[in-house]
Amino acid sequence: MERLVQTLHRIDGRQYGAYKDLRGTKANLEDFELHFDHIQGDPFAAPSRIRLEIPSETVGLPKESFHNPDSRRAAADFFQRSIRRTLAGGGQGRGSGKSGLLEIASVGQEVLERTGVVVTDGGDLRIRMQVGLPAQGRRILGREAIRILTQSLPQLVQSHLREGAYSVDLLMAHVCAVEDQVRLRQGLKEKGLVAFVADVSLLPRKSGADDRPMGGGILFESPKSLRVEMDTVHSGQISGLGIPEGVTLIVGGGYHGKSTLLNTLARGVYDHLPGDGRERCVTRAETVTVRAEDGRSVAGVDLRPFIRNLPLEKSTENFSTEDASGSTS
Repeated sequence: MERLVQTLHRIDGRQYGAYKDLRGTKANLEDFELHFDHIQGDPFAAPSRIRLEIPSETVGLPKESFHNPDSRRAAADFFQRSIRRTLAGGGQGRGSGKSGLLEIASVGQEVLERTGVVVTDGGDLRIRMQVGLPAQGRRILGREAIRILTQSLPQLVQSHLREGAYSVDLLMAHVCAVEDQVRLRQGLKEKGLVAFVADVSLLPRKSGADDRPMGGGILFESPKSLRVEMDTVHSGQISGLGIPEGVTLIVGGGYHGKSTLLNTLARGVYDHLPGDGRERCVTRAETVTVRAEDGRSVAGVDLRPFIRNLPLEKSTENFSTEDASGSTS
């Protein structure tokens, strides 16, 4: 850390380009190593990229949270969300442009493999963040940079990432939810299913632009004729709608949830975080969504299983058009 502080004191008040002296620097702070992977060339440019390497002895993860790739993905997602929430209300320090900005990549409702936080197979944490190195105009604010890098970052680690600072129960709930979804998805083919939607799932979303669950939405209940039971790793057997291999037609009146169910099936290739409402709704990993599209070009397709009688006695055996209707598409 001494070298880092000395460098920032030395370049204090100089032109912004002097921050390039930090490139490739590694600083040993109390609980982690700080690496500078990219240094921005201007206070108004995209923030600098830093990396925090936190050893397993500091993090103290339970072994069950990093014993396989799925558990490591879930644990990494848990910590990235925690950091994101903490930094969301932090604002920026003083200075020009993006000075003082401290952030990590945003996340959605899915639990994906990301680079923002990585949990290694030894239980170490690797965190990639962005920091706006501070300046007034284009003059370096070295003392402000020292505060951000040697005070704000260690405080973040101590308050959220160090053993005892995070909830092990919430972490393991995250891991168990993902491992259950992986097991459900693996069990689909064994039962001749393409998708499964668990009973009491909450499928409606807040809006078309907000993928979070709708407050007060109606919980899903499967029809008895299609109800199946599936095994999970941590929750025993659960019941729900099993959609069999083959062609399945979904019908119903307006605003009865057809599109909501279809959207759930489309997103079921991904695991979802606990509390999303769809964390027990899965489809086979190879599933793709195909949509109708007015005006689509169609060339040499046999439509006879779906459409046989077209105006002007046009054959559907080898159908082609440059402008298909929505229903034909």
